[in-house]
Amino acid sequence: MPLQKLLLVVATVAVFCLPCLGEEKCAGVPGIPGTPGANGLPGRDGRDGMKGDPGPPGPMGPPNGLPGAPGRDGLPGPEGPKGAPGEKGERGPPGPEGETTQLPCSSAQGAASLHVIYPPLRKASRQQVRNIETDKAESKIFATDTNAVNFQTTLQTCQNSGGSIAKPMNQKENDAVWAIVKENNQYAYLGIQESPVPGQFEYLDGMAVNYTNWRQYEPNGNGAENCVEMHTDGLWNDKNCNQYRLTVCEF
Repeated sequence: MPLQKLLLVVATVAVFCLPCLGEEKCAGVPGIPGTPGANGLPGRDGRDGMKGDPGPPGPMGPPNGLPGAPGRDGLPGPEGPKGAPGEKGERGPPGPEGETTQLPCSSAQGAASLHVIYPPLRKASRQQVRNIETDKAESKIFATDTNAVNFQTTLQTCQNSGGSIAKPMNQKENDAVWAIVKENNQYAYLGIQESPVPGQFEYLDGMAVNYTNWRQYEPNGNGAENCVEMHTDGLWNDKNCNQYRLTVCEF
């Protein structure tokens, strides 16, 4: 009996050792998986990648949208060559007769250099001009030498002629200057400048402006456009002072 038990034990051990095929350790039966561990701390951000290509343009906005604000004026370009004179127009009807007076210039040369225009639109000789009766019952004459110069030169030209740069102080005077601007088809500087307070304007002697004729949304320079110009529609715009504009004086 002891021998039989010994043989049984040896046989049993041999059966269990067969799958190992002579390996030092036998593979056991897979056990039940354990519970998952806790997540680790987040890693640091990676380095920035390369800039991508620009995307396609967005859709066009709705029609009739509001225009953007106008850009600032660029540097003045060189003065171009003078164009060929146009055809002479038909002579208009004569205006009503008025009183005559001498052009109050400082010299005969100054009087000869100015081309006097006033409503109704007429050209006067060197010796006689017609006055414009203003709302203050004062006489005022507006004249041009047809030259386009910057503001400082306009100021000096008018002073040398015994007058000052045109500054309309009511609708009637504005129309008189407008007549000159329309006939010459050029903008003109006015005797108005921006005060030390941006957006507020005054006459050159520092007095507050008592009449204006601004274009819509003007003035809008906010300290960057210190002069005032009249457009060919008679309306005003603030502008920087180094542009070339028609010289218009008043006497």
